[in-house]
Amino acid sequence: MRKVIEEQMQLGAVDISKIQFDEKSRDEIPPLLRGLQFIYCTDAIRTEVFALLQKHIKLSKTGRRGMDLWSILVLGVLRLNCNWDYDKLKEMVDNHMTIREMLGHSPFDKERLYPLQTLKDNVSLLTPELLNEINTIVVNAGHSLVKKKTMNSMPVVIVL
Repeated sequence: MRKVIEEQMQLGAVDISKIQFDEKSRDEIPPLLRGLQFIYCTDAIRTEVFALLQKHIKLSKTGRRGMDLWSILVLGVLRLNCNWDYDKLKEMVDNHMTIREMLGHSPFDKERLYPLQTLKDNVSLLTPELLNEINTIVVNAGHSLVKKKTMNSMPVVIVL
C-alpha cells in the first residue's frame, strides 16, 4: 500500500493548510492548488479521496521509485488540467515554489528533483476516469457546502 502523504514535515516546510496564494493571479495554477488545499484540509473529503486512490493505485512490483498518493494527486491534477506534457510537468515541479510547497518540500530542499521516468510511471496512474471520480466527490462536497452557506447568504466557489 502506498503512503498517503509523508507524515514528517521537512525542516522549513509550510503546512499545506497554511500555504498562501496570490489572489490576483490570473494563472490557472493557484485555483487548482486552492482546490487541492481544500481537499487536504477537509477531513471527510480527504478520507474519501484517498480511499479511492488507494483502491485504484497499487504499489508497483517492478522496483520503480514510487510517489505518495498526495504527490500523484497534486501532479496529476496539474498535468491534466493545465494540459502539460511530462517535460513541462517536470520543469514546474522542480522549479515552481508553490507547487513544491504543496508537495511538502521546504525552500532549502532544492536538491530534491523528480526524474522524468518517475513522473511518467506514477502520475500516469491518475487517469482521467479516476480524476472524474475524485471530481464527483469534490463537487458533491461543494454542493453541500453551498447549501450551508446560502442559508447564511454567503456564496462559495470551489475550483478544481
